[in-house]
Amino acid sequence: MKTADFNKLRRSIEKSLDAGRFEHTLGVTYTATSLAMCHGGDVRRAQIAGLLHDCARNIDNQKKISICEKHNIEINEVERKNPFLLHAKAGSYLAMQKYGIRDEDIIQAILNHTTGRPGMSLLEKIIYVADYIEPGRKKAPNLAAVRKEAFHDLDKALLMILEDTLAYLDAMADATDPMTRKTYEFYQNTLKNEFGTETDARQD
Repeated sequence: MKTADFNKLRRSIEKSLDAGRFEHTLGVTYTATSLAMCHGGDVRRAQIAGLLHDCARNIDNQKKISICEKHNIEINEVERKNPFLLHAKAGSYLAMQKYGIRDEDIIQAILNHTTGRPGMSLLEKIIYVADYIEPGRKKAPNLAAVRKEAFHDLDKALLMILEDTLAYLDAMADATDPMTRKTYEFYQNTLKNEFGTETDARQD
């Protein structure tokens, strides 16, 4: 994508989001770009995915449901009860149809930025982590440690985020998407196999 096209995309996203969400989006874009530089990812793709990751966030919940139902996008039980969670699925559709994105890795990064998935690509990990650690975030637990780890070991940072996310969601009724738990178990096993022992994500 040319610089002029990227700037046009940025202006379009700014119009579709409220001020607070747009500031978050810029923070994720900046952080994703930095992580891509650090870990050898594609910087421009990280910028685009960061800019678009919440493109459906300010759409009415019923509209999110309607987009998914109209285009045969699966809605699970947790999403049906908490339709705001559908912004990732609806956003991946809008990225293709409204914003003309054809890069599958970017689409997957938008689609999976709230739950993750087993076997994520580097770009998917970058967007998932950037969404959690961007500079505007203040209240997430262990934020300083996760931010530090993200620029050292992306998988370890990913697991730290998943642990804290599950601890938060499990305290809420009917709020934990099964994919989040599957993702956590996958990366827990990945790190365990890598080091040959049980791995605590916060262990130095």
